[in-house]
Amino acid sequence: MPTIPLFIDTPGQGLHEITDVVARTVADAGVSVGLCTLFVRHTSASLVIQENADPSARRDLQAWFDRLVPEQDPLYSHVSEGPDDMPAHIKAALTATSLSIPIDDGRLGLGTWQGVYLWEHRRRGQRRQLLVQLLAG
Repeated sequence: MPTIPLFIDTPGQGLHEITDVVARTVADAGVSVGLCTLFVRHTSASLVIQENADPSARRDLQAWFDRLVPEQDPLYSHVSEGPDDMPAHIKAALTATSLSIPIDDGRLGLGTWQGVYLWEHRRRGQRRQLLVQLLAG
């Protein structure tokens, strides 16, 4: 099965749920059992599976990461693309650029409160490209 590109426009920094678009991609491909692999082709965004019921969990994660990796740290030398760029690279390095999710009965094998998120680490909105590979089992 070929690699399927997905383009996601983010409004800016934060966790943006993409579960529905990934689920539609799986459904459209007609894979009933297998594996869905997602890969984000950027160094300042990441992918996570996270709580999708209470938005405060995502806000808390964002706030915690912002404290962990602050902007304008005097130790950064990579500053030519703005004060949020190096922190975005660090945040992406601490999370994941790819995810693998089982497919069962034509659906993503996510738990009750799990959602798939593109985590935008830059303050300004971006157009992000994801690659989706589906392996039928």
